[in-house]
Amino acid sequence: MAIADLKNVLNLFGGAEVSGEQQNELFKEVLLMTLARAADADINIQSVEVERIQAILKNCTGEEFSSADIRVAARSELYAEATLRKYLGSVRKKLSIAQRSTVIGALADVFRSDSNVSVLEVDFFDRVAIALQATPSEIAGFVAGDID
Repeated sequence: MAIADLKNVLNLFGGAEVSGEQQNELFKEVLLMTLARAADADINIQSVEVERIQAILKNCTGEEFSSADIRVAARSELYAEATLRKYLGSVRKKLSIAQRSTVIGALADVFRSDSNVSVLEVDFFDRVAIALQATPSEIAGFVAGDID
């Protein structure tokens, strides 16, 4: 999957606006970046976490992501320009409430995948939720509208 080049991330930091059709691509990148960084939040990327991220990404986007895509997205060098929190803060308004809720829910799912949630993972979760300005209802996965 070529999404690992994170082109929308770079365009957004360059000041580009996101069109309606680009919003879905942006969501995929946000989900990939957030979950990949989550796998590395406790400085120990475990295979079970990578596999769970792959399953979540497939379920949420319909696309396959290799473990290499996930590991590349987790590399801290990609954040030389700005931190993940700064990035999430800048894109939160460009994502729908449902997309933000999905990112938060998927993040919790990844952290639970190895049956051991560390203090570093809790801190990472809190920082992502704050950066996305997630409401309690979004964190709980409640989004007004159709129930699927």
